[in-house]
Amino acid sequence: MSASIIDGKQIASEIKDEIRDDVARLRARGIVPKLVAVLVGENPASQVYVRNKGIACRDVGMDHETINLPSETTQGALLSLIEKLNVDQSTSGILVQLPLPKHINENSIIHAINPAKDVDCFHPSNVGRISTGDPLFLPCTPAGCQELLLRSGNDPAGKHVVIVGRSNIVGKPLANMLIQKTNGANATVTICHTGTRDVAFFTKQADIVVAAAGKAEVITGDMLKSGCAVIDVGINRLKDESKKSGYRLVGDVHFESAKDVAGAITPVPGGVGPMTIVMLLKNTMKAAQI
Repeated sequence: MSASIIDGKQIASEIKDEIRDDVARLRARGIVPKLVAVLVGENPASQVYVRNKGIACRDVGMDHETINLPSETTQGALLSLIEKLNVDQSTSGILVQLPLPKHINENSIIHAINPAKDVDCFHPSNVGRISTGDPLFLPCTPAGCQELLLRSGNDPAGKHVVIVGRSNIVGKPLANMLIQKTNGANATVTICHTGTRDVAFFTKQADIVVAAAGKAEVITGDMLKSGCAVIDVGINRLKDESKKSGYRLVGDVHFESAKDVAGAITPVPGGVGPMTIVMLLKNTMKAAQI
């Protein structure tokens, strides 16, 4: 048996088409969604991420602005900028690209963003609303995972989902989302992490495995139940002299062994990654209507 591929690029493209139509309707009513991204320093990966987000905004008809700040920008200066964006009527969503330089406290910056413009959904009040089942926004990567499951015919309702990883960005919010009594949820959720003694004991019981461990190919085929669905959130670089770049991208799942056991699986790249950006667009569109 070979698993069917859950094509994140294709599903993201379908959602972008939906968003494009919704944005056109908003513009007809005089509502123009605008995402403002703040980039501090010259981290190459962050520059690529922000650029891609800008391209995606323009592709669906949203306005976008990137504010580039030098790496020596003080925490006070960054907080002042956020205060201005919080009250700027033309700014729908604010995204401060992480990581920030070490002299800036990330939590202080996240807490300063107006929750109604927090399209990354990192602010504590937005995180809390997920827990109570009354979200204003959904965090982008977990929401992307949920959409991948639903649109690939792997509704988590009534299933055992094992999430490997307990980060504030993926593991914890996704668990809170999937246990809710609502569409796309109603799952039984187990979280495994670095303190879990035998991860395979749990993953072998899972109908759905979400790998967000932050470690290359840590989930192998012999750790999976036959026919399960696998969502691989990880993206890791491994040296590969056969590649022009000198490396290849792999997930947290060992794809070659897992695809022979799983019923459905996301590739890396081309799985969760494209979904994260379209969920950001969806949040920005929602923020424009608040």
